[in-house]
Amino acid sequence: MSSLLSALTDEIAQPAGALPTDDSLRDELHNEVHARPSARIRLPALVFTVAVLNHGVSREDECAHLQRLPGQAGLRPQDLEANFLRLRFADHTLKWERHTEFTRYAVVQPLPESAGLQADNPPLIDALVLDKAWLRAVPGRTVAALQLVMLEHPLDDPAAALEAAQRWFGGRTVVASLMGKGHSMAVTNFRLRPDGFERLLVLAPPGTSETRAGRISQRLLEIEVYRLMALRGLPVAKALAPVLAESEAALAAVTARLEARESSEAQLLDTLIHVAARVERATAEHQYRFSATEAYDALVRQRLAELREMPIPGTQTIGEFMQRRLSPAIATVAAAAQRLGSLSQRIERSSALLRTRVDIATETQNQQLLAKLTRGQELQLRLQSTVEGLSIAAISYYVVSLLLYGGKAAKAAGLPIHPEMAAGAAIPLVLWAVWQATRRIHRRLHMGPRD
Repeated sequence: MSSLLSALTDEIAQPAGALPTDDSLRDELHNEVHARPSARIRLPALVFTVAVLNHGVSREDECAHLQRLPGQAGLRPQDLEANFLRLRFADHTLKWERHTEFTRYAVVQPLPESAGLQADNPPLIDALVLDKAWLRAVPGRTVAALQLVMLEHPLDDPAAALEAAQRWFGGRTVVASLMGKGHSMAVTNFRLRPDGFERLLVLAPPGTSETRAGRISQRLLEIEVYRLMALRGLPVAKALAPVLAESEAALAAVTARLEARESSEAQLLDTLIHVAARVERATAEHQYRFSATEAYDALVRQRLAELREMPIPGTQTIGEFMQRRLSPAIATVAAAAQRLGSLSQRIERSSALLRTRVDIATETQNQQLLAKLTRGQELQLRLQSTVEGLSIAAISYYVVSLLLYGGKAAKAAGLPIHPEMAAGAAIPLVLWAVWQATRRIHRRLHMGPRD
């Protein structure tokens, strides 16, 4: 009875067919918010993160590499379709995330006691639970590698905690900040170590929840990975600067020659096409990189805002240090992108000016040609009139000749007629008749055929 009531309750709560047919993307878009959940991290913990560029690397390649892990031989490429996968082992977890340009592998494992806050520059790579050969064989090219140590430590005295963290970094200069208005402290020096990793240290008060530790880890690691991805546009912008300078100089020369009328339209057009092709090639090759840099920079700023940093006397915050060095690079990339777009617009305007000049020259040539055609028609009409006059004379001559021959024949037949006098008297009449016949023919030609 209870099961029947439960079934009826479920049916009332979720009536079948209460909604129209789902859009094909509804589930995918709805579940996107859960696509990359934060890990639950129990302190103290050690997190290794490696981000590799995945250009030319397929999911099948990455799946084949993950299958080499212990107990993962049955992993299928279909398991990686969501671009997120978390593999759980006895004493650690491995998270795989595939993004548009890079894939990130993150290993969360317990922190060895020898790597605690009392240590001085501990060798963390020796504590990695994964086989180093497996990590070295990850398909792709490394773009970021980080070692994140998360410890429980009181933060009642931030200066003392920072001093202990600086000793842990081997006494080197560090940047640090209190996050979440004081719920934890993040310390780093943004330096690559001989093992190829950067290091981050997080100190959290005792009793910090696993979910909070997971969110802190995800934000800090994403900031550094996105920062490095954003900076990938800087070398492109620097390499493109000479090309932009040459194109701008060439375009300025074209416009100057266009203004001074020193060159023909064909020469100007050839030079302008060469400059336009070079700029369009640069746009096609690098526009995506510039757009990606802008997007990654926006993500870095967003993640830094989510940290809600508070300064610690005597050191810079992570956000201040990063933005002071990241902002000029991003500004350089943005300036190159804007310069490239502005150059394309200027080329388009110069093309319009040259096209106008060509149109004017073409119109002038057309007018000259039309004038020549008009002059030719006038001459043709005059010639035609002359020919018509000669034709009237020639026809009249032949008609008068016929009349003369007819008069001579009549005289020979005995008629009292003077042929020459008769032919001479008929000349005006013949001329008038031929002229009238010619006019009648002209009128019929101008009026066209009648139905």
